[in-house]
Amino acid sequence: MIRTLRRKFIAIAMLSLLGTLTVLCGAIAAGNAYITADRADRAIDLLYQNSGEFPSPPEARPDPSGAPEFQVTPETPFETRYFIVELTDRREVQTVDTDHIAALDRQTVVECVNDILADGGSRGYVEYYRFGVFEDQGGGSTVIVLDCFLQLQSAYNMLRVTLLVALACAGIVFLLLAFFSRRAIRPFAENLERQRQFVTDASHELKTPLAILSADLGMLEEALPEDRWLRSAQGQVTRLDKLIRNLVELARTEEAVKHETVTAFSLSDAAEAGAEAFIPLAEAAGKALIPEITPGVEVEGVQDDLFRLLSILLDNGVKYCDPGGTIVLSLSRRGRSACLLVSNPCEDLDPRQLPRYFDRFYRADSSRARSTGGYGIGLSTAKAIVARHRGRITVRYEGGVITFLVTLPLAAKR
Repeated sequence: MIRTLRRKFIAIAMLSLLGTLTVLCGAIAAGNAYITADRADRAIDLLYQNSGEFPSPPEARPDPSGAPEFQVTPETPFETRYFIVELTDRREVQTVDTDHIAALDRQTVVECVNDILADGGSRGYVEYYRFGVFEDQGGGSTVIVLDCFLQLQSAYNMLRVTLLVALACAGIVFLLLAFFSRRAIRPFAENLERQRQFVTDASHELKTPLAILSADLGMLEEALPEDRWLRSAQGQVTRLDKLIRNLVELARTEEAVKHETVTAFSLSDAAEAGAEAFIPLAEAAGKALIPEITPGVEVEGVQDDLFRLLSILLDNGVKYCDPGGTIVLSLSRRGRSACLLVSNPCEDLDPRQLPRYFDRFYRADSSRARSTGGYGIGLSTAKAIVARHRGRITVRYEGGVITFLVTLPLAAKR
């Protein structure tokens, strides 16, 4: 359990970090893309306002909207590559100005403009070219296209560096978490161990007075065989003794599985033995138990624990199955997992209470649980057994039938 808690702690911390880094990298990428596009758009606007030429630096004026201005330097006309195309009111090419770009000829420029017109937008990209379409007063339009290859390449390089730094940070944090997580959860582990030790010690201390009380009550029953108060007291002592044994078993099942106790065995054989043991109990209660077991299903684990798991689920099914109902015990393979299923009809359950069925001492119907001898510990023990065998247990309720499904990893083939 401590190992599982440590893994969850590392997983939650890493997911939180990765989520934060993803948002950060996304914000940086979006910010760079916006800055690149905004700078190109301001350069295009400046070219349109000055008839296709950059003004000299002293004549450059801030944007009247208050947005950051496009800084014009003496080198700006030489380092900025662009072309201008004037169109008629029918969107036909009228003039082409390629004096400020050397990589494109007239035919390529016309094809690029056709792609821009097909796009239908007034701003955007065609490959790594940023364009702006302006409607002229005479009915025609002007298309200014700016080469943004260097700016986009710089933005992409910045994104790559950001991602590499983020991955490096995530790796460093993972190593630190792996190193310090044991220390972080140590107080919880120590507290859990103290609780287990308390349950074990208290159980042993209570066994002696309970045994004495049971013996004393037995002596009194011989003198007063018909006294109902003595019978009630003896019943409560027996009930308390059983509860203590269940608590000790629950504390034991939450411990990590010791390697030397793990063996590969046939879960099919264990399921058949469990069914044979509970069929007479079911029939005595006026119910039926039907096993549907696939032979040869093998798992690795503590055989006694998994047989206890079968007993808990079958006992739960027999106790709470509707009168005259049928309990189904099914075992099958599903991929690399063994699927154990126990279902029985049980009317008038509240589906909203299903998530609490595995809580300690929880009983959906207290009066019914008392009448059947339940303590609300059995399913908690079943969950602990499944967890320590790296499996999963779930419960669902459909059509008046409650179903417990256990999945366990199959034994490795040798």
